[in-house]
Amino acid sequence: MFDDFLVRAGLAGLGVAFAAAPLGCFVVWRRMAYFGDATSHAAILGVALALATDLPVFAGVLATALAMALIVSALAGRRVSSDALLGVLAHASLALGLVAVSFIKGVRIDLEAYLFGEILAVTARDLAVIWTGAALVTALLVWRWQALLTSTLSPDLASASGISPRREQVILTLALALTVAVAIKVVGALLIAAMLIIPAASARPLARTPEAMAGWAMLIGGLSALGGLAGAFHFDTPAGPSIVSCAAAFFALTAALSPVFKQG
Repeated sequence: MFDDFLVRAGLAGLGVAFAAAPLGCFVVWRRMAYFGDATSHAAILGVALALATDLPVFAGVLATALAMALIVSALAGRRVSSDALLGVLAHASLALGLVAVSFIKGVRIDLEAYLFGEILAVTARDLAVIWTGAALVTALLVWRWQALLTSTLSPDLASASGISPRREQVILTLALALTVAVAIKVVGALLIAAMLIIPAASARPLARTPEAMAGWAMLIGGLSALGGLAGAFHFDTPAGPSIVSCAAAFFALTAALSPVFKQG
């Protein structure tokens, strides 16, 4: 089964979609699109750190993504507006990562694979990492779903109910960092945020409850992964961008049909 590279690629895409889609709902609800960008762009810096220290790439990316997410959470709202801070950190971390990679000698680096993904080269070991990470993210979200939802809808209500919005923010940050580390092999640092946001935004017109929106987002994310792979195979296009393009097509379709869903 795992000798077929397309089967491995499809399973990898599904794993990333199932982790990213429900998390993306919280990114959309909290208007954290730039937050996702900053965290994902820091992944390149993590790749450089891993190659320079002989650590696994997954470990380096997870460490830097988590560090970036925590830095953004700590600095948000202090003197600089949140969107400006996130814009600076997103582009600065990507630039620093690319510069750091250029200083690493004796290691051949395919930057395009880290920027746009290399899903067709996924190995059985990569699959184990992707699905383990996806399972951890899903379990974390299921465990904290109600608390995360309450703190998202109303921080004051969450505090009154004994829920710490700050703690839930840290949990969401951890899940986001883990998703970035899992997804970099599949769609690359530049497209991770798209897989977080687009399926969730596409699901919004279809759902009447938060749980339904997460379910629809997972379905759309999974179909985007498989549809993008099929398109890449038949039209000889890059796999990562093809997956995101397929997700964007779903968004255009649900946005166009949004008045119909509202009437229903």
